[in-house]
Amino acid sequence: MSEAAVKIPARSLAVATPAARPATDLANTGAPAIRATGLERRFETGSGTIEAIREVNLTVATGEFCVIVGPSGCGKTTFLRILAGLERPTGGELEMRGPDGRTPTNAMVFQGRSVFPWLTVRANVAYGLKLNGLGRRERRETADRMIDLVGLSRFARAFPHQLSEGMRQRVAIARALAVDPDLLLMDEPFGALDEQTRFILQEELLRIWEATRKTVVFVTHSIDEALTLADRVVVFSAQPGTVKATLPVPFPRTRELTAVRSDPAFAGLFADIWELLREEVQAARTTPGGG
Repeated sequence: MSEAAVKIPARSLAVATPAARPATDLANTGAPAIRATGLERRFETGSGTIEAIREVNLTVATGEFCVIVGPSGCGKTTFLRILAGLERPTGGELEMRGPDGRTPTNAMVFQGRSVFPWLTVRANVAYGLKLNGLGRRERRETADRMIDLVGLSRFARAFPHQLSEGMRQRVAIARALAVDPDLLLMDEPFGALDEQTRFILQEELLRIWEATRKTVVFVTHSIDEALTLADRVVVFSAQPGTVKATLPVPFPRTRELTAVRSDPAFAGLFADIWELLREEVQAARTTPGGG
């Protein structure tokens, strides 16, 4: 089986396929879906250069649920957008591997309202499938399967304005899953929701991940959320963002929110992550920029 990867070099719009690497060069937890090496992104503005991320080195294994936490404006979203192909790095390398060595596909779930208000739930979920050229019958069957997966079968013909904010985020997740991506990118998808709805959707996401085992990179400000969802938590520094630490999460799968939070190890892990973040949060308050 080929181990070819999509390799995005710095300052280049070309996507090259490097020579296969030996198996010993892969992540310990399995063949990596993502390997960022010295990744950087700078933005030129009228007032000068802004470094969003600097020297980011991170490997994400296939099937891993990786959660990134960090202070506001530290480049978490910029890094996610690079993974999605929406930004190009200005330094370093990014290798991304799909099954059988092919180019990996991805789908992104954004914070806040991202569903189309003029389309029904079913049409929203099927939107990416239509862009991919699937026929009407296959689109409907796939969309209905994803709608059922997120528990919205009764609302397939409803419009977004008829749904709660939490239900609209379920639609966004179903739309992302409908195209069966190799990589699911989630940028604070529950950040704008009330706490109770957030808990429910965290449990829903855990259930969906157990069923699909997608490779997930999830960005959040919430340490609680990170520990509930992640196989591994990656702590970003203040801008320019870089990987300050990575912490494996020991809670067994399948997970339940109440079981995780009542585990004796939870408080210690929370404290460890907060100690890593405290100085970065203070630094971020005096650093201009965003991301």
